[in-house]
Amino acid sequence: MMTSYAQDIITGLSSLLTGMKVTIKTMFTKGHTVQWPRQTAQLPLNFRGHIRLVANDSTGFAKCIACGSCVRACPSNCIEVKGEKPEGAKKKSPTLFRLDFTKCSLCGLCVESCPVAAITFSRDYALAGLTSEPFAAMNLLDEVASPFAGEEQ
Repeated sequence: MMTSYAQDIITGLSSLLTGMKVTIKTMFTKGHTVQWPRQTAQLPLNFRGHIRLVANDSTGFAKCIACGSCVRACPSNCIEVKGEKPEGAKKKSPTLFRLDFTKCSLCGLCVESCPVAAITFSRDYALAGLTSEPFAAMNLLDEVASPFAGEEQ
């Protein structure tokens, strides 16, 4: 019975010393806290923000051909796309590309289903507001040029 009691004391002291070693080591390392908004966090490469449209390098217009594959692939039903064929163009261009970010689950199915790689994830992580209205109807065409600029929609 005495050996069991002594063994428990030795095991307890060993556990205590291991915990103290971890605590003391952590006391002298730099923390990972970021003083936001004065500093920004370094995002991982695979970070998924809300989706955004990719612009064509030569024209500056959205690569999107308004095929609607992203709308069909979205399980949250949070994307709305409408498109027309601009005068003299071979393919359609979007006249409306709206995202309801309040419903989006960031699953990435819309990005993967796009046949022309016109959708990607943004690097925006500081989306905050007092109401949900700015996020319930995000117009993604505001970030890229449009062949329909100047026309009344």
